[in-house]
Amino acid sequence: MKRAWFFIILGLICVILAQTTGRALFYNLSYMIGVILVLSLFWAWRSVNSVQISRRTRSRRSTVGRTAEESLNIRNTGFLPHVWIEIRDHSTLPWHRISRVVDALPPKRYRTWAVRTLCRRRGQFILGPLTVYSGDPFGLFRFKRELKPTSEMIVYPAVIPIPSFAPPLGQLPGGDAVRGRTHYITTNVAGVRDYAPGDSFSRIHWRSTARTGRLIVKEFELDPTSDIWIFADLHQSVQAGLPVPEEEEPLDPVISILRGRKRAEIELDPSTEEYVVTAAASIAQHFIYKDRAVGLVAYGQTREVMQPDRGHRQLTKILETLAIGRAEGTASLPQVLLTEGDRLGRGVTLVVITPSLDPLWVAAARELVRRGATIIAVLIDSTTFGNKLGNPAEIMAELHASKIPAYLVRKGDDLATALAQPVAHQPGRRR
Repeated sequence: MKRAWFFIILGLICVILAQTTGRALFYNLSYMIGVILVLSLFWAWRSVNSVQISRRTRSRRSTVGRTAEESLNIRNTGFLPHVWIEIRDHSTLPWHRISRVVDALPPKRYRTWAVRTLCRRRGQFILGPLTVYSGDPFGLFRFKRELKPTSEMIVYPAVIPIPSFAPPLGQLPGGDAVRGRTHYITTNVAGVRDYAPGDSFSRIHWRSTARTGRLIVKEFELDPTSDIWIFADLHQSVQAGLPVPEEEEPLDPVISILRGRKRAEIELDPSTEEYVVTAAASIAQHFIYKDRAVGLVAYGQTREVMQPDRGHRQLTKILETLAIGRAEGTASLPQVLLTEGDRLGRGVTLVVITPSLDPLWVAAARELVRRGATIIAVLIDSTTFGNKLGNPAEIMAELHASKIPAYLVRKGDDLATALAQPVAHQPGRRR
């Protein structure tokens, strides 16, 4: 606009000189400057308002360590060429670089480009809005236009395939007999009923069908095995470490995309919160793939309690809950264990994932064991994340004395290896 003001002031001077001197030169200059200002103003306004932008996301779901791909299409719907168009994206997805300057876009033409972003942070993010800037060929005027429509994208936490998670599944005790019907095919047949539309033909009981002359299907009960409850400790005061600032580009974009395809090279944020969430997601996937009923308890911004269930849908619900969960809880782990443990009953299996070095939670876990629950502990060593208070060796010794299988995960550890075998107790030594 500084250049526009210069032309406006120059035009006013020419008008004044034309009125005082009466010379044709100043009149012609006044007309020429006026025409240039009017045409430039119209060109700039038309350029920013004759732009049509559409963005397309391949998937609204992604996972830490994988790529999110988005394409942007910009079309000139007017009859004037666009000298330049600047597009600024205000998406909250970290390291998502879709902003660009497009030059020389002829009338009725379009330009398309795609951006692949390596997802390094879980959460629920907003794609958009966009701000479009454009101007005239002389650079006198610059207009902007806000494009409000946005969309949401969820990035699930990283899920590390765990080859084994001791104790073996066969050693996990069975719970009380479950008499609830299920749509899953199990080894426990509860009875028969008439065929209903949508029933699988594999469930037809042919002997009853032949005897009654109509289609009869079998009903099944859930296996009498213990439910798996995952307790993810999101208490704010026990966390350590900080996430990687968004201003620091972690890797070259091409290298990032290539590395994002290799699950073993996922680099988590150096914070206990991220390790707790990733371990919870990985263990949930491990048990659900073993056809176990898995539930989740997490006290973050809110109290999240998901009842145990099987199947991929349950895994998706757990991942979505963990994706938006933040370590902002005010309830300590001993309080959560005692409060929720009273509602779980006997015969359940609890997987407790925590960076807490407070021995009180071990006492709470010991109380649940006395009531008939099975506890498996995953301790995130917060001292490797900068915590100077507490000693993980003491917590591991307490867990071993309570006969609670325990795993120790340090900063930079490969979760697939760290969760493969419980830590054996070694007095006076640390893992």
